[in-house]
Amino acid sequence: MRLRIPAALFFAALLFAVLPLTLVSPALAQQRPQLTPEQTKALIEKRQSIEKQLEDIAIVDRKVMVPMRDGIRMAADIYRPKDTSKQYPIIFSRTPYNFNFWDVRLGTYRDMSTELEAVKRGYVLVEMNERGHFFSEGNYDILGAPLTDADDQFSWMSAQPWSSGKIGLIGCSSTAEWQLAAASLGNKALTTIIPQSFGAGVGKVGPYNEQGNWYRGGAVQMLFIDWLNGEQNQVRPTFPKDTSQADLIKASKLFDLAPQLPPVDWAKAFEHLPEKDIISAVDGPRGIFSNKMPNTTGGAMIERTPNDPAWRKGGLWQSDTMPINVPAFWFMTWYDVSIGPNLAAYNFVRSTAKGEAANEQYAVIAPTLHCGYTRATENTIVGERSMGDARLDYDALTYAWFDHFLKGEDNGFLQKTPKVQYFTMGINKWQHSETWPPESAKPVTLALTSDGHANTLHGDGRLVLETAKGQAPLLQLAASTDANPHANQPVAPSGKHDTKRDIADLFTYDPLHPTPSYGGNVCCAANTIPGMGGALDQRKMEERPDILVYTSEPLKEGIELSGPITATLYVSSDVKDTDVTVKVIDVLPDGTAYNLDETIQRLRYRDGDDHTVWMEKDKVYKVTLTPMNTSNFFDAGHRIRIEVAGSNFPRFDRNLNTGGNNYDETTAITAHTAIHHSPQYPSTLTITVVKH
Repeated sequence: MRLRIPAALFFAALLFAVLPLTLVSPALAQQRPQLTPEQTKALIEKRQSIEKQLEDIAIVDRKVMVPMRDGIRMAADIYRPKDTSKQYPIIFSRTPYNFNFWDVRLGTYRDMSTELEAVKRGYVLVEMNERGHFFSEGNYDILGAPLTDADDQFSWMSAQPWSSGKIGLIGCSSTAEWQLAAASLGNKALTTIIPQSFGAGVGKVGPYNEQGNWYRGGAVQMLFIDWLNGEQNQVRPTFPKDTSQADLIKASKLFDLAPQLPPVDWAKAFEHLPEKDIISAVDGPRGIFSNKMPNTTGGAMIERTPNDPAWRKGGLWQSDTMPINVPAFWFMTWYDVSIGPNLAAYNFVRSTAKGEAANEQYAVIAPTLHCGYTRATENTIVGERSMGDARLDYDALTYAWFDHFLKGEDNGFLQKTPKVQYFTMGINKWQHSETWPPESAKPVTLALTSDGHANTLHGDGRLVLETAKGQAPLLQLAASTDANPHANQPVAPSGKHDTKRDIADLFTYDPLHPTPSYGGNVCCAANTIPGMGGALDQRKMEERPDILVYTSEPLKEGIELSGPITATLYVSSDVKDTDVTVKVIDVLPDGTAYNLDETIQRLRYRDGDDHTVWMEKDKVYKVTLTPMNTSNFFDAGHRIRIEVAGSNFPRFDRNLNTGGNNYDETTAITAHTAIHHSPQYPSTLTITVVKH
């Protein structure tokens, strides 16, 4: 399989020429490899050649100002075939990122390969900036709110004389996330969508009430603060309304309006208290993070609770009120910040879409980081772990999809393509299924147990298989080889352990010295998290006494874990509010411990995100955390492990444990928290096993 940078994933070329576009800090986006004079000359010549080829076959119409219903205009570049005797379907990419056609630092054209490929294939390609960014007018809000902008843009494009009236959307991260809410509008021109790594466009679906990955379990996902620092700036150059298209094109060759952000040590910046002042403390711009703003949702995001009505005024897709009834090809990655909401959105639309659209929902789940599909190689490394050859021909997939739905070609794509193509780590291969989780997947429950000393890798925490009497287990664990009296002991028919006493594992969580993030399912991490995310050996983290470690005995035979992973813990603490975090880990026979997914629960929201319930000192509460998700093969001799702690910082913000607002506080209280396990308090981990 030959690796290509897929033109169909054209969002990858819109920001900078070398690395695919992700939802990252613009400071990273400005980085460019240092080229020799000879390399620079060759690159300029290549770019000029591609532009010449494009101009030979396309009508190039740049800096078209498209009016919205309120008079604000959005800047678009349009590329369409020169044969004006025909009408053409449209591939539409709307983005907050820079797609200026001119590379102002190199002094030549941006790489226009994507535009050239789309026109060659008989499409009109329209690239447009969101409201309040670059040459587009107005005030910025995440996902290009108001939602009416999408409706106006679809109607404008479909009414053009060169348009066939059919529009397909594609893009990754912020170039994808707006698609979901836009698809719910029911505009007759919108024919299909291809959203990729789109979780930050999901407000609420299934068990996830994240409001665009702003929260998980009620805790703020801090890494978006770094991203907002580069996106929210509204003190920016603008042009008079009467500026001509020709002058805007000339201006594009003088400056591209991309902000040149000063470097920030975000690992240090995230430590600042109060949290609401993190951006201002690094001399960042005013904007929607902490300031009231004249836009759709009103700004001041950090002050909102997960159920604040402001979230529903913007561009987020809320599954309970916004039906999606168009065919969709959903792309996801296992080490994305949003894999849980992504999968839930796919399943929800597949089960609720009307008519044929319900059967026209397809998915690809790759093993990479956020938007990392095209970075897969013959030996794909994610963090420190080799995934083997994780490549797919994304050109073939996406253009076959568009050819079917936008051109009406009977190419057999739907018949020969499985509904779900997913990569299973561990065996490092692509698999397929007609559902997610796979049809044969079954839940298996493991119980947490110890002698009360589960702290660190060297403690006595264990995961014990629970099976009801008379049932054959889906996985087999080796017999215990240590002195732990509770490890792998038989259980009663009820599935509960035969021990009578409540055992509690204690850990201390100090918000001023939080348990740090290490790798993981992240996005926008800049210089904050070691390895920029992915699978890292967690053993050095597991030396910390503020981490509880529960590990199974070795597996007697290999199992595939593909689907949700749910931790249910019985928790007590001596503060009125604190957090509990969980990581699920694959432990290799040599002890290497690769993280698979992670989650958190802010305990004030343990009974739901719509109300606050404080804890009473030392009272035990049942806490079911937001599900984790993966597809990983645990070979014979591997162990299943989870870590439990009070923070995962700065992946998630610190709970200061006071019961206050958290975002405006500067003082903290140390929490002494216990995880209980007994017949009365059966703390468990439920995994999803596919038997081979």
